[in-house]
Amino acid sequence: MEIADNDAPPIFNAVSNSTRQLYLLLRCISFAPKAEVQIRKEGLRFAVEESRVMQGLVFLRKDLFTSYVYNAPPPHETDQETEEEEEDTSPTFQISLSSLLETLQIFGVNETKDRWASRDTPYGGDASRAFENRVLGMTGVCRISYTAEGDPLCIVLEESGVTTTCELVTYEPEDRDDIPLQRDALAQKIIMRASWLHDAITELASTSPTRLTIVAAPTAPFFTLSSTGPLGSATVEFTNDPQLLETFHVPKRTANTYKFSLVKGASRAMAVASKVSIRSDEQGVLSLQFMIEVQDGGVSFVDFRFVPYIDEEGEGDEEEDDGEGDDDGDGDGSDAFD
Repeated sequence: MEIADNDAPPIFNAVSNSTRQLYLLLRCISFAPKAEVQIRKEGLRFAVEESRVMQGLVFLRKDLFTSYVYNAPPPHETDQETEEEEEDTSPTFQISLSSLLETLQIFGVNETKDRWASRDTPYGGDASRAFENRVLGMTGVCRISYTAEGDPLCIVLEESGVTTTCELVTYEPEDRDDIPLQRDALAQKIIMRASWLHDAITELASTSPTRLTIVAAPTAPFFTLSSTGPLGSATVEFTNDPQLLETFHVPKRTANTYKFSLVKGASRAMAVASKVSIRSDEQGVLSLQFMIEVQDGGVSFVDFRFVPYIDEEGEGDEEEDDGEGDDDGDGDGSDAFD
């Protein structure tokens, strides 16, 4: 680990007046204990994966913070000063996501069950209002800083005159690639209310399934979710009604099967999002990209990607050919809703 120049400014520091907002966005991808963090001038990118067949991405844009300062570290001597390689010098490290979430909710309301995900919520079942400070009961200030490469990620929470400082150990990132989605070879693109997808997954979960098959076709039945497991099977069908499916672009019939427990791992995002864009490419890679309304009329995006089973007997491996995949992978997926 290199010794930092004491006179050098911190690589990153930011201030947020809505700690709970950050908490709920990051909680959407808390299906694994560790997260990879990349600090960029546009915001913070958090990536979590499970066995290389599921990936969750959250991008906390700089406008989610009241103050955001990023001082790019100088390139290493061996780096060539090209625009592409300058982006690769963005600080990247791993942290304990579970520890970060525990830190962010130190001053939060202790909610026993997912109150914000319930239909009978104090904000009238409108999930987008789950991020209002009045509902959350959190008006404190959160300061996040990263001084130099190899240093801890420092979290300072202030509320009602009480200050708590936590330092999270940073680890070297693992050598892994994002699950690629070939945006120029999409087999389907469907946009609908996230709550309807959440209801469907919850209904299918009642049979304790192991697999989820997603079928989309230009003719009826247009969009079908089917689950199978030791207790039987179940199916939920959606008609191609513009009031139900806001966007329905399916040139030909597609059918892919995924591990049900992995898709169900996106339930927290389904519960708080207003819309979901359901895309898959010709290789069967599934993208569930959720549009989540935050304070002051803004939106954030949480992206999940899943690798399908390649046959009826075995689970698929991560795609080897990146092709022209969605290599930005920053979770800021407004293009998914165009």
